Amino acid sequence: MTSSRADIRKQIRKQRQQLSESQRHEAALAITDNLARTHLFRQSRRIAGFMANDGEPTLDPLMELAWSRRKQWHLPIIGLPNINHLWFGRYDEDDALMTNHYGIPEPAIALHQTTPAWGLDLVLMPLVAFDENGNRLGMGKGYYDRTLKFLRHRCHWRKPRLVGIAYEFQKIDQLPYQPWDIPLDAIVTEQSVYNVSRIKL
Repeated sequence: MTSSRADIRKQIRKQRQQLSESQRHEAALAITDNLARTHLFRQSRRIAGFMANDGEPTLDPLMELAWSRRKQWHLPIIGLPNINHLWFGRYDEDDALMTNHYGIPEPAIALHQTTPAWGLDLVLMPLVAFDENGNRLGMGKGYYDRTLKFLRHRCHWRKPRLVGIAYEFQKIDQLPYQPWDIPLDAIVTEQSVYNVSRIKL
């Protein structure tokens, strides 16, 4: 595979979009099972997920499991005062959602009701590609990198933990690294759990 970030996005997004509904459903169940077994998920109370878009793995089964275990589930919000960053809004089963300008549902709440990134225990992040060093290639908008840049300055108390959610075929040998990229602590696919930071999983 070529090393161009643009080419990687094009190739993997196309492959992801070609998955059938049954393939996506089976992968979602396997990802849920793999993540639910981790100490990190069990110990996290405030978790941010995402609404699947562009063929991404759905987190619906994991979200339902989190609710059943009395965990707080949050979703990212864009379009609040600083549109270059993400806010996180708590989401429960019957809460209202609105569609942002990318066509992705997000909680319909005010800024004062949101949770800052550092108030979360675990952030589950979508991605287009990853490598085993924890490098993540997103859609190119940089929302997560800008929102989580404060983690670059922390050596010990590091919160939230960052876990990429992907299909196994999204793994590549080595991603081109950019200085603003925020590395992942782990990546969970339907086949594997990659513990990058060697944290307790």
